[in-house]
Amino acid sequence: MIKISKEALLVRSALLSKGLENPILKEYNDIKEKERELLIAKYIYKIMCVLNLDVKNDSLKQTPTRISKMYNNEIFSGLDYKNFPKITLIDNIIKSNDMILIRDIILISTCEHHFITIYGKATIAYIPKKKIIGLSKINRIVQFYSKRPQIQERLTKQILVVLQILLETKDVAIIVHMDHFCVKARGVCDVNSVTITSCLEGWFKTKKSVRDEFFLKNNM
Repeated sequence: MIKISKEALLVRSALLSKGLENPILKEYNDIKEKERELLIAKYIYKIMCVLNLDVKNDSLKQTPTRISKMYNNEIFSGLDYKNFPKITLIDNIIKSNDMILIRDIILISTCEHHFITIYGKATIAYIPKKKIIGLSKINRIVQFYSKRPQIQERLTKQILVVLQILLETKDVAIIVHMDHFCVKARGVCDVNSVTITSCLEGWFKTKKSVRDEFFLKNNM
């Protein structure tokens, strides 16, 4: 049985205390994976029947199973903290205090209001103190919290807080640009608009020179 890591428990507790955790009923779902897939497939099948689709058609008959596996193993896998990425942190023995910035991190998530895709890019920066994190781990943290039904505002703050907790520093900044298909493909059907959210803490918020450097590098 896969256990929830101490890092996952730590960041989950921090998000709960700040009211930033997703509306998840339990720390983890105790329904066995195979049973969960069968239950999801069962209800997708019923929805398709209500929509008057021929569920015996060769093109459609495996759709409930495909959607179930997709929900469980891919696009909603971030609901289970057993899937939280393994985190690599190293002591900042070189005493680095220069900004570390990663641009164009891809986010693909799902709007929790309509269960339709939202996607975009993030820029994340931090100034090391005691710890430095493996660069790919930042991308994996972004992916983990993206693989949930989400709202962009919460997702932005979640990523920032998680990095603050793991890196033991307030000096973290994030800016997120996302396209929402709940806007593009339904309702107003505005295919051009982009939603931008940002969160800056520590020196990124209080020191103009640091903030200016962050936005300059983001726009290079």
